[in-house]
Formats: sequence, structure tokens, C-alpha cells
Amino acid sequence: MEHALAGVRVLDFTRVLAGPLCTMMLADLGAEVIKVESLLGDETRFWGPPWAGVGEERQSAYYLSVNRNKRSLALNLKHPDGQSIARHLAARSHILIENFKPGQMAAFGLSYDDLKILNPALVYGSLTGYGQTGPYAERPGYDYVIQAMSGLMAVTGETDGGPMKVGVAISDVIAGLNMSTALLAALRHAERTGQGQHIDIALYDTQLAALVNVASNYLVSGQNPPRYGSQHANIVPYQTFQAQDGAFVVAVGNDRQFQQLCALLGQPHLAHDERFATNPVRVAHRNDLIPLLQSLFSQQPVSVWVDGLLALGIPSGPIHTVAQALSDPHTHARGMIETVTLPNGTSVDLVASPLKLSATPPQTHTPPPTIGQHSRAILREVLGKTDDEIETLMQAGAIGEDH
Repeated sequence: MEHALAGVRVLDFTRVLAGPLCTMMLADLGAEVIKVESLLGDETRFWGPPWAGVGEERQSAYYLSVNRNKRSLALNLKHPDGQSIARHLAARSHILIENFKPGQMAAFGLSYDDLKILNPALVYGSLTGYGQTGPYAERPGYDYVIQAMSGLMAVTGETDGGPMKVGVAISDVIAGLNMSTALLAALRHAERTGQGQHIDIALYDTQLAALVNVASNYLVSGQNPPRYGSQHANIVPYQTFQAQDGAFVVAVGNDRQFQQLCALLGQPHLAHDERFATNPVRVAHRNDLIPLLQSLFSQQPVSVWVDGLLALGIPSGPIHTVAQALSDPHTHARGMIETVTLPNGTSVDLVASPLKLSATPPQTHTPPPTIGQHSRAILREVLGKTDDEIETLMQAGAIGEDH
């Protein structure tokens, strides 16, 4: 089967989360991704527990989550020969992506301006905390700080509590998705014109854009958005409720659904109350409505309400733990869990690609690699190095491999 990105070579100088997530998506779609690591490896290899395997061969769960389908080249970019290898690989690649601080790749002689001379069609992506320009460009940018500075934490958390971060590194995740979109758009342009370009993706920009309607609410109204806990700023009722035996969510999207909800609760008159008849007045009178609904929902178990709401076409569901979500029958029916065997022989379950393409679906070909697992093979196959030349580079400390 032909893969969507067959024949596309990606030179991946990223580590941690946003960049590796982006390149894993490209690898899942068939791109050849060369993961260029320092001789010590991507630092997330050591972000455990939990671990898959034991001893020196163990792999961290964090690293495993975003590095399948790649080949690893351990390369010393501080060594002239390491820099030379990187330049020769860039000349033979379609995409390069890096997440060093601004200016670091230039110090290695590997900036976009350096490499476009060798490869005018090269698509070059830089992924940083605050971008290549602006007063914060030199700052280190980790997801947690970005969540704080972008306003996301200010609108996340209980109404009477403090700011709260999202439970996953969401700024990293969305930045990786934005980068993959930009890279593919630029690749399409390069294929048509032979002209590459430099892509500047910042976690900060990404998270500002990801505020979507919350940011728009402020720009239109001039009012600083408050925290709503599990509630919605513009739709009521759209939140968590406590049933007799646990919590669940209700997402009423229009007035017809609200009428159906009131009938299910045995309180049809609420739908005609002037305080609740339309969404705008429900938003204005949420503090009157929500306690009424909560008292009614507390009288039956979660399953009664969720089944009843779904039968009416009203979005609803229980609040799952991660374990419940990953073991849900629908999760397995959608093929979202796959088992791979690591180079150390350990079998481990991973979350599969969410992309469903009818003709060129993503596939898992290889497990996440060990440090420098493919250093020799890459130099032989891509650069035509002989075994003696590779051994000389090894001895010089320009490249490394897993032992």
C-alpha cells in the first residue's frame, strides 16, 4: 500500500513533546523520519517512572508516547564532523524541524539561511516557546509557563479557586499539530515551485489562538473572562452535574434540547419559565437554574441520566478515569490502542494515531528507537559512508550508537 507521505524525508532535530509529536504524525503517514539526537539522547528517555522494560534498556512511557516509526541518529552537533553530516543530510531531505532556542542552529551552521543554499526546496520548521522575534524570543518556553502567560490558566479551574493548568501539556500538543499543518502546506508549495521556506511556530502564539471563543469574548466585550469551572461561558446548561453515584456531563446546545431535558426531569414548566426559556436568559440566570437541575440530577444514578439524555439526542457522558477511557469498548473498536515490541523485547501498549484515512491510513512500522539505533544504517544508506568511515566518525565522537 502506498503511504500518503512516501518518499518524504524528515530530518528531526526536536526533543521532548511538541516536535516529536509532529514528526511522529508525519512518520505514521509514511514519511521517513530521522530523529537526530545528542549522544545522550532525547531527555524524555529518562523522564520516568513509569518504564517499559528493566535495567539500562528500559524506556520511559513519556518517550514512547511520541517516537514510533522513527530512526535514531546520535549526532554530536558540537563536533565539526557532526555538523557536516547534518548539512549533508539536510541537502537530501524535504523537511527539517528543530526546537532549539533561537540562534542555536545558526551556531551549528545549520540555520535556514545556511541550508537553503544547499537545498533551495527545503521546508524548515522552527518550534520555540515564544517565536523567533519579539521581546520574549530568548526566553525558555515550557508548556506550563505558556499556559500561565497565555491566559489559559486564568480561565481554567473552579470559580472560587485559583488558576489551574490543563492536565496534559496542551500548548505543546497543539503547537505540534500546527507545525505539522504548516510543514505539509509548505511542502506542497515546494513541490509546485521548488521554493522552500522557514516556518516559525511558537507555543505562545499557538495557545493564544487556542483560546478561540474565550479570546473573542474579551475582544468583543472588553470584559476579562472569569473562570467557570466545568461550566461554559456562553451556553447553559453545559457542565458537570453530580448524580446519585457519581459525576457526569450534560451539553445542552439549543432551546429544543433544553425543553427535552426538562421533560426528562419531570419539570416541563422550567422550559417556559421566562428566566430559562432561551439560552441568553439561561446564561443570565445560571445561578438560579443550576441548583434546580443539580437537586433533580442527584436523585438518580449516572446511567439513568446518561442513557435518558442520549436517547433524546442530548450530548452526555460519564466522567471517566484515564483507565476507564483507555479500556472503553469504543476505544478498542476505533483501534486506538496498539501493541508494539520494543528493541529490548518488551511488549507495550501505545495510543494509536487518531487519523483515519480511507486510502492511505497511518500505520505503525517500527517501535520507538533506542539512542543511535540506526546511526550506522543512516550514514550508509543516505550518505553512502563506508564502514571504515563510520568507524572513524564513531572514534572521533561525531556520532554514537546504542550498545
